[in-house]
Amino acid sequence: MDSNHSSMAGTRGRFASLIVLCCLLACKMPDDKVLPRNQSLPLFNPHAPDFICEIEASKVPPIDAQAEDWFLEARAMEDPEIFVEDRDYKKIVDLTRQAAERLHWKAMLNLASLYVEGRDPLHGEEEAVQLVEKAMRLGIPAAYDRMGTFYANSTGVDGDITRAYVFWQKAAVMGNPQAMTFLADKLNVGPASEGAGYWSNIPVATKMLECAFGQGYGPAAFDLHYLYVSPRAANGKINGSRNAETKSRALKVLHEGVKFGCEDCANALAIEFGSPFDLADMLAPYVDKARGERYRMLSSALGFNPNRRFPNLDKILPLPPADLPPWDGQRKSLLDAAMGVRPPPATPQPSAASLSKEPYFLAADYALHPTGLHSDAPAAPFSAYWQPAGGQGLTEPARLLRKGEEFRHFSMLDAAGKSRYGPVTWEQCLTIRHNHGAVEPRAARGLLREVARPELWLSCACGQACPVSGVWQPWVAADHPLQAIVNQYWRQAWLTQGASFPRPRRDWLLDLPDDDVTWHLMDVSIAGPG
Repeated sequence: MDSNHSSMAGTRGRFASLIVLCCLLACKMPDDKVLPRNQSLPLFNPHAPDFICEIEASKVPPIDAQAEDWFLEARAMEDPEIFVEDRDYKKIVDLTRQAAERLHWKAMLNLASLYVEGRDPLHGEEEAVQLVEKAMRLGIPAAYDRMGTFYANSTGVDGDITRAYVFWQKAAVMGNPQAMTFLADKLNVGPASEGAGYWSNIPVATKMLECAFGQGYGPAAFDLHYLYVSPRAANGKINGSRNAETKSRALKVLHEGVKFGCEDCANALAIEFGSPFDLADMLAPYVDKARGERYRMLSSALGFNPNRRFPNLDKILPLPPADLPPWDGQRKSLLDAAMGVRPPPATPQPSAASLSKEPYFLAADYALHPTGLHSDAPAAPFSAYWQPAGGQGLTEPARLLRKGEEFRHFSMLDAAGKSRYGPVTWEQCLTIRHNHGAVEPRAARGLLREVARPELWLSCACGQACPVSGVWQPWVAADHPLQAIVNQYWRQAWLTQGASFPRPRRDWLLDLPDDDVTWHLMDVSIAGPG
């Protein structure tokens, strides 16, 4: 078995999407006089013959590590446990804006939301629309989804539901799971689809929901369970019987949805196990009020804080036929057992940048990685660390420059060997974790439970049997296009000794080869709250 660390050898591939980013920054929309909000796109087609699953995480710019920490700090300050009137929205806006200036795409969209909510007196709906347009120019699928919502709600644009569906369709085709789930619901899935409707397109709806579920979007599981339990024709009419196999499949996807933070899934399972509507045709194999009570408590927790995830649910609440582990009845112990875990991160060693002064200073938690994104502009196109590009005979270290801050000029030799003073080509550097590739999932404060480091670090391939009962974290290489939806705490799994590790294609509905994933032991424990 390998050690619990990933190699950094392939890091440069992680930034391959920056080639796309470079082109997007250098190029304008096809018609530079047309704002992204007004661009011409195909009308929504509910009768599309097929749907190709794209993954949003593979389309967005790479995340700057320092910007990610600012973003997570801001998210923690909006914890539902904190009364709205007690939240420091000035700091929340400042942190989110700092992250957005580094092109952190989630921060860009969150900042737009803060503008719409009126959390920054100097910015309103028009600035929110402009920020979303900036994200659209970067090719971010979620930005198209947000523009659709703006059109639906008349936020900064003239309301137009037809335009809204146009943007939602574009977002779904690009890989956004929220847009996929919304449109799939409109294609007549769910209880109302017993009578076929004009928009019924079950094959496409199923593919959309499975694609969204594969990206970890919990609400997709709720709609998906209706399609699994009662087989349907393309027009929405039920054409197969509910049986033990279809019920088991529906039950499993609901259970996985709870792990992904789906309140409706938890509530449905609380009813199915605790007080089913139809005892003769219930999804659960038998009434189990103890199981139902645990799902009810999880549903309540998700209703209060939808940011929660319960990846290790099987530790305290496995599906039958597994026995129900003991529980002390306390809400905290139930949630603690089911939530994600992380050993304390190692303290990084000082770096040359951490011992420097501004603008060269960078905290020891981070390292710098040249991205290959060059600029010949007179000023920084966006906030980042920049250094003179290689091949110019300069050894100037990377420095932090704000958007619009002028690049320095240097004395250097030209092709004829004569000295000249003038501008040079600059290269952006991304901040990355200074942890030598350690397996350390991150989340906003309160969403992870810190645990002691295991005495023995273990790593296993997907095809191996689990050697030790405990919490296991899947991990792919830093340069993997899907690392943003695999190297997450919500992908963890609590497994018993001898059990099989989850398989991405079979269990996650994610097109990811088994050989790309390594499982790392995070916490050794037995079932139950303690």
